Amino acid sequence: MHILLTGGTGLIGRALCRRWLGEGHQLTVLSRRPQSVASLCGRSVRGISQFSDYGDEPLDAIVNLAGEPIADRPWSNKRKAQLWGSRITLTEQLLEWLEKRDQKPQVLLSGSAVGWYGDGGERELTEESPPVTDDFASQLCVAWEETAQRAEALGIRVVLVRTGLVLAREGGFLKRLLPPFRLGLGGPLGNGRQWMPWIHLEDQIALMDFLLRRDDARGPYNACSPQPVRNRDFARSLGRALGRPAFMPAPAFVLRPLLGELAELLLGGQRAVPARLRAAGFTFAFTDLDMALGDLLKPKDV
Repeated sequence: MHILLTGGTGLIGRALCRRWLGEGHQLTVLSRRPQSVASLCGRSVRGISQFSDYGDEPLDAIVNLAGEPIADRPWSNKRKAQLWGSRITLTEQLLEWLEKRDQKPQVLLSGSAVGWYGDGGERELTEESPPVTDDFASQLCVAWEETAQRAEALGIRVVLVRTGLVLAREGGFLKRLLPPFRLGLGGPLGNGRQWMPWIHLEDQIALMDFLLRRDDARGPYNACSPQPVRNRDFARSLGRALGRPAFMPAPAFVLRPLLGELAELLLGGQRAVPARLRAAGFTFAFTDLDMALGDLLKPKDV
């Protein structure tokens, strides 16, 4: 297949490129720095700076992952506009380009997040659960999905991947946690009761490949382990993996003044489960958090 990726130089995009290059697929990555694509994604991966640079070549699939990191800084009005533009505006540009193409891809695999549900409290969240759209993260995901779904009108199968917290050896959420936890300064956020829907990078890549190839897959899929954990249990598990204590909490009254609205993303959570993936027959390699962290933090890496 010839696959076009947006956000292909990110953590998930690079891992997808490694897998699909190994399987012999032809890959093109849209990037603000197309000259860096080959070094980041693979020597044979072509980088382009705008959709029109793709040309008239046949296109089999699009994987739309582009988006500024949502939790790396407080949400000022300027930052919110950046987050919105990097997801919704870019997806609108993608649709405009697809409308002009005579040949359309068969499938659009578009990124989203479990933040679509908002703070779910204690409710178990399947793909049938409604969102709580009174927070920015939920509103962002809802608008992103609604924009991507417009590709259905062009005859393109649309799959929406609602990703949880991706655990990876290089980069991502886990990398940010390691320095304080290695110093014995890690611990729960707030009261630690909020649910954390996590997923090992290996499973994230496998399920995206699974959904891309499955002709009957369309609509939303929760991309997270069948066994979500509470924040305090995640902290304990990471502490065990590193052989460090993990009891230093970050209280809500400290996080809220520092981070503003972003604090609610960290203090809330989603007890999301991958109901549709399991019904479709997808098998997770990592369902136990201790096992996943043990795989990622082997002795040579600790």
